[in-house]
Amino acid sequence: MLLKNYGVLKGEAAGTIKAAEDKSHYQILIKDGEGTEYRVAVNIKSQTDPSKVLYFATNDFRAEETARLSALESGFTSIRQNHPDIGLDFIRGNLFDPGQMIPLPADAGGSDNDLNEKIQDYIKEAMDKRAIIYAFGDRWGPELNQTDPYFGFSPGNGIHDIHMNQGNVEKYKKDDGTWQDGGLLIYFEREQRWAAIFLAFQSQSWCTDQDGHALKSAEECGHDSFIHHSGRS
Repeated sequence: MLLKNYGVLKGEAAGTIKAAEDKSHYQILIKDGEGTEYRVAVNIKSQTDPSKVLYFATNDFRAEETARLSALESGFTSIRQNHPDIGLDFIRGNLFDPGQMIPLPADAGGSDNDLNEKIQDYIKEAMDKRAIIYAFGDRWGPELNQTDPYFGFSPGNGIHDIHMNQGNVEKYKKDDGTWQDGGLLIYFEREQRWAAIFLAFQSQSWCTDQDGHALKSAEECGHDSFIHHSGRS
């Protein structure tokens, strides 16, 4: 199965909540051009061992996808229905070198050494400079007669699965698919610069078939992505 409502949310960040000790998501409040509010729930802790999440970010992201994003309307756009050409795929899209991803904890003592801090730095800069955020993932809502439990707006509305969405372990295999990976892209208009944040679980495989399911060997894979996965499961 594929993610039901895979798409991209375009808007400005208006608030954040770091993940607490017993929580696994970093929360971002996004407002679109019409003032509609959304919550972006970013996984920063895996429910499957190991708990540390693989992370790669850059302040100088360059990819063909960015040229097509600026023309999107503010708010949520369904990629599968309307813009299959802008779907993300960590394995097939040549977005970044997976070998550059590093495992980080959700929260740790010290400075600049965990995902709460890493993501906060990017989103805070985006808020200060009124940058446009593009959050790729699976949408939920609007949830009529429900208030968002984190930011208090109503109706509840948002997007999650902001991470690689293929090569999952059996428990989450139903969410596998190609060209439906999550991520955060940020456009700083004044500087004409893109930043990007990509996340993946260490339990996921970097060798997947045409349906996004994990393959068992490099021979089946047909490309070198299996190398990046070795030793990380």
